[in-house]
Formats: sequence, structure tokens, C-alpha cells
Amino acid sequence: MKSLQMKNWILGLAGLLAFASCDSEDDPAMEGNAKVSVSLIDAPADYDAVWIEVLGVEILTNDDNEEDESAWIAFDNEISDDHLNLLSLVGGNEADLGTEEVPAGEITQIRLLLGDDNYLVIDEEEFELTTPSAQQSGLKLKLNQELLAGIQYKIVIDFDAAKSIVEAGNSGKYILKPVLRVVAEESASIEGQVLPLEADPLVIGIQGEDTVRTYTNELGGFALRGLYDGEYKVIFQPIEGYEADTIYNVPTNAGEVTMMDPVELELTPVEEEETPTEGEEGGE
Repeated sequence: MKSLQMKNWILGLAGLLAFASCDSEDDPAMEGNAKVSVSLIDAPADYDAVWIEVLGVEILTNDDNEEDESAWIAFDNEISDDHLNLLSLVGGNEADLGTEEVPAGEITQIRLLLGDDNYLVIDEEEFELTTPSAQQSGLKLKLNQELLAGIQYKIVIDFDAAKSIVEAGNSGKYILKPVLRVVAEESASIEGQVLPLEADPLVIGIQGEDTVRTYTNELGGFALRGLYDGEYKVIFQPIEGYEADTIYNVPTNAGEVTMMDPVELELTPVEEEETPTEGEEGGE
């Protein structure tokens, strides 16, 4: 009887050890799929419009397969007519580039595919944006984002329109050299409202070397997206006639939105003209 009990105990212990071994080697969080969505936002520029042709976006899960086109996972392009105006992507607006189920693991790279039909508008006149041939294979960005099964992730590509357009001398010709930054939406955001609406400010968030910019929307709302943990200096630069303002030490936390109190910008004081003294008035 005792020998039978001892045998059962040994078998049970062996089973537990085997289970523990499998559990340590096979992480359930790394099995199955994660849901990933990709969106595009813009840092503003001083043009009437910047139209770009977006053909799609793709992600890579292993840098060793970078040269293998079949290794890139393509997202269904959800942009109407493949064209969008970058300058419309402010005040929390964004362009949805698609959502896909992706095997759990790691995203190492993401690439944005652009077409040749790109142009900007200045004073209602259109100017073609020449695209360097090196961009035909797509604009690749390092990401290194771990994906856990059953979790939804959002990847944001920030397209800096101002830095991406280069004028070729004084020829009136322009070249599109996209300047992009990419972050996972586990990152933080700062949102708020600026009044009065007529101030129409540029909103800038700065932490160290990280600088993010946007404009307010028609309701004065703004959203600085894709921020790091820490504290940001938020600068409000309105149009002429209003005073700029700066808010320091705005806290940010991963996966959270920091809501700022409404910011009220003041009118620039009007300098009063000096009234001439009695001796100056009318000359001698």
C-alpha cells in the first residue's frame, strides 16, 4: 500500500515538474494574436494644404526578413482615394490607416508607402512635390514594440509637414523628404482647449529633445499625441493680436490622457499714443 502511494506521489510530482517546465518555456501571452491599428497625425506647416498619396502601411516582425517582401504584413488602406491633406490632421484629428490581427511577439519596423501624386497649395496655387526615387520602397521606421496576445495596440505616425518640404533654391520647385516619428499609443497624450477661438494658436509640447506640435480645431480643442512619460512644457503661440502663453511641468503617464484646464489667451495691449504737450502742439 505504501509502495503504491509512493509511486503515485512520484508520478504526481513528475507531472507538476513537467507542467512547470512547459509553462516557463511557453508564455501564453506570446501565443495567439494582438490587434494593431495604425493612424497618421500631422505637425503643422505654413501652407494652405499639403496633399499626399498614401498607398498603404506595413509592419515587420523580424529584421532578419527585411529583404523578404512576403515577411511584411500589409494593412488594408482605409483612406478615401488614397489622398489626404496633412494639414487637416490637427486638433485631435487623425487618418486611420487600417487595423489588422498580428501574431503576438514584436514589431521591429513599420513602413509608410507613398505614391508620386503629392502636392502643396500656397495662396490657392498648386505646386508639385517631387519624391526622391529612394522613397519608392517605402519610408521605414524602427519601432521595437512588444505585442501580447489579446491586447489592442495603436501605432501613431507623426508626419512633420513643415520639416518634410524642401524648396529647391528659388526655382519655385519643392521636394518631399518626409520627416516622421512613430510611437505606440501606450504612450501619453495632453489635451485641452484654448480660448478665445479667434486666437487660433500653434500648440507645442516639449520634453528634452522631444517636440510635438499641433493646431487647435474649430472648437479650440487640441491634442498632443504620442508623448513620453514625464513632464512637458506646453507653449501656446497665437496669431498676431494675442499674447503667447506657456504652461510648465504638465505631467504625462503612459496609456493616460492628461486633461489641462482651459487656457485663456489675452489680447496684446494696445499702446496708447502720446498726447503732445501744450508747447509741442502746433509747433512754434
